[in-house]
Amino acid sequence: MRIVYLAAGAGGMYCGMCLSSNALVAAMRRLGADAMLLPAYTPLRTDEDDVSLPQMAFGGLNVFLQEKSALFRHTPRLLDWLLDRPGLLRLVGRLSTSTRPQDLGPLTVSMLRGEQGRQRKELVKLVELLEELRPDVIHLSTVLLAGAAGELVRRLGVPVVATLAGEELFVDRLPSPHREAARAELRRHAAELTAMVAMNRFTADFMADYLNVARERIEVIPAGIQFEGFPHDATIPAAGSRGTPFTLGYFARIAPEKGLHVAAEALKHLAAEATLPPVRLRAGGYLGRAEGPYLEAITGELAGLTDRFEYAGEVDRPGKIALLASFDVMALPTTHPESKGLPVLEAWAAGTPVIVPATGTFPEMIDSCGGGLLVPPDDPVALAAAVRRLVADRRLAAELGRQGRAALERHHGVELAAERTVALYERLR
Repeated sequence: MRIVYLAAGAGGMYCGMCLSSNALVAAMRRLGADAMLLPAYTPLRTDEDDVSLPQMAFGGLNVFLQEKSALFRHTPRLLDWLLDRPGLLRLVGRLSTSTRPQDLGPLTVSMLRGEQGRQRKELVKLVELLEELRPDVIHLSTVLLAGAAGELVRRLGVPVVATLAGEELFVDRLPSPHREAARAELRRHAAELTAMVAMNRFTADFMADYLNVARERIEVIPAGIQFEGFPHDATIPAAGSRGTPFTLGYFARIAPEKGLHVAAEALKHLAAEATLPPVRLRAGGYLGRAEGPYLEAITGELAGLTDRFEYAGEVDRPGKIALLASFDVMALPTTHPESKGLPVLEAWAAGTPVIVPATGTFPEMIDSCGGGLLVPPDDPVALAAAVRRLVADRRLAAELGRQGRAALERHHGVELAAERTVALYERLR
């Protein structure tokens, strides 16, 4: 069986779905599957060996220019090829000033309209490439690529699957009327997909309603991660005793919806307690240009605690593993219900317990894996109380870290995710 997995790049950013897609396809290959990873929009940026093809689908420059000018909807293929060069797309991704939903309404709707959209030429090129590759199944890393689904099913006659990855967060922030138009197009094209995949029951249930599809059309396949580079279980230092001061960690994209400001406010509460041993907040993750003022505001709020707060920046894989291993506990206080929770899996791989809000996929993750504490959402006082509990009970922190690591190996290895995904493909053929 030949699989083509179409994964949307995120410019110059390490993104969870880019990392997850690359790891999943690599694991499929290790299982013996003929799996290919085809990047869309921009080259993928991954902290593991990049297994993607050199070709590009829906090259970001061509997509953008075709949206802005009818001239570029009729340019020769040679010019299109030049605009799709990976080096150029990486450069443009780094220099891009905004990927905010507020700025991308018309383009999003046009892409979702597929063969009726302004990027029809790019869809034709994708169909031609896939006709050469001759896949038995096509997998889209996000339902935002589903504008192509109907044409792919009709022209290639193979199953087309899409992963559900929190697209509502993007769509619901589009300005009106593009928000309503995008959701209508998503619902139309979701009906054309052969199946959909969610990483958890919460996302499957929520998106079944959001997309107006039958719940049984959505397969739940828990996310898997690659353990390579993480220490063996027996060599992981116990959480809660990894140094002084006690370290509250944060690892995710620096953005309001991921909740770094909630962790910062919790730190202020903890620092005000004279009898509590010192606690510091150590954060890492991608910072886009648009979110610079957000981080500056947090830094300003913590101006009197400069010795208690550190932003470690964006890190590569060894740096990520070292950062996660330095946390006594990691908080991911998202203010929007989380659909994936991939940083939690990475924290558990380092033997680090987590504190997460009781929304989205987190209650499901904690129920099945242990490994952490739940707190009310958007509540820095409750987050501070949970941290205080672990500062006082280091053995509990260590036990939660061990629980998370053990459950991760049972339920969230990338090979297991690959096996389940390939089994789904076999059922659909």
